[in-house]
Amino acid sequence: MKNQIISLIVIILLLISFNSHSSEHSWKQAKDGDKVIFIRHALAPGRGDPKGFNIKDCKTQRNLDEIGINQSKKIGKLFKEKKIKIDQVLSSQWCRCKDTAKYAFGNFKEFAALNSTFSPPFDKNEKKQIEDLKNFIKQWKGKGKNLVLVTHYVVILAMTGETSSSGELIITDKNFKVLSTINTF
Repeated sequence: MKNQIISLIVIILLLISFNSHSSEHSWKQAKDGDKVIFIRHALAPGRGDPKGFNIKDCKTQRNLDEIGINQSKKIGKLFKEKKIKIDQVLSSQWCRCKDTAKYAFGNFKEFAALNSTFSPPFDKNEKKQIEDLKNFIKQWKGKGKNLVLVTHYVVILAMTGETSSSGELIITDKNFKVLSTINTF
């Protein structure tokens, strides 16, 4: 029994060591700069938005809960701890994205190309938004810093082909090749 407990402890320690090593490797991509870092908004319970919501009225939208607010703060803290250089932070106009950006980074700008295309009438904008986002990134000059984009599952999927969980970071090059992912839960 004693040997089994020791073996279990060794396995747990190895897993912890592996996870911290893989996390450091994932962050290295961002430390190098000139990357595009997609962040899916932090936890906002539910799916989609209520019918008839108003993009200019947060009270009508699905919003971050306390866990999502704390997750957003954790994202900002991780960027500081890892010394990730940021050129600019752009956010979808949805309140859950703006709040994620605000709690994580403080300063950000709204960028309509990052808006959700999950449901009508916004789904009609997907092709134009993706084109606008690709053109923006093509013109972007990182100068050793990173572009942070706080957006939605559907936008990240369309740009990278990757699925993402709430608060997850998808680090890509300017051609949207996924270099690493970081889960912040």
